[in-house]
Amino acid sequence: MATTTLLAYCAALVLSLALAAWLTPRAWWRRANARAIAVLAGGTLLFGALFGTLVDAVFRQPETVGVAQAPGQLPVAGQRYRAWDYLNLRADVGVGAPRLATLVPGTRVTASGRHQGDWWQVSAVVDGRMREGWASSLWLRRADETASRFVRPLQAHRVEVQALDALGGRDPNEAEGLVHRHREVR
Repeated sequence: MATTTLLAYCAALVLSLALAAWLTPRAWWRRANARAIAVLAGGTLLFGALFGTLVDAVFRQPETVGVAQAPGQLPVAGQRYRAWDYLNLRADVGVGAPRLATLVPGTRVTASGRHQGDWWQVSAVVDGRMREGWASSLWLRRADETASRFVRPLQAHRVEVQALDALGGRDPNEAEGLVHRHREVR
């Protein structure tokens, strides 16, 4: 950080010298005087602060917070959560990242404590293997929340499968009853 700040002020000094030589009368620079020093110092400070801000904005890495500062909003390292609905475990942050696995509702995940915005790094057992990746925290709930919330999506999914089976068996009355029951579950 100190190196980039030093480079920003060096570039600002060079820019101030070039602009001062181009925009001011030559007589100002024949000998050192207070006016020339003020122009160089002011230009260096102004452009240095501007360059420093730009460099920080462009090259700053996203910060990750290890410990939750606002309880219930940020992941706590080692804390257990549950997938609220079907949840994609991804290789990196964002919906464009490759999907590693899909977690079914109710799957327990453990937070590593790292996050970037709404994306948390978590680990979960998928098909008997421990997998680690990034998941959207919008679909995660504390593990101690009531289990009934996690049963509903599973029940709804089972009803949809049963309704499709009934349609395959060509029994429209059974399928209609299952679909009606499905609406009640949701």
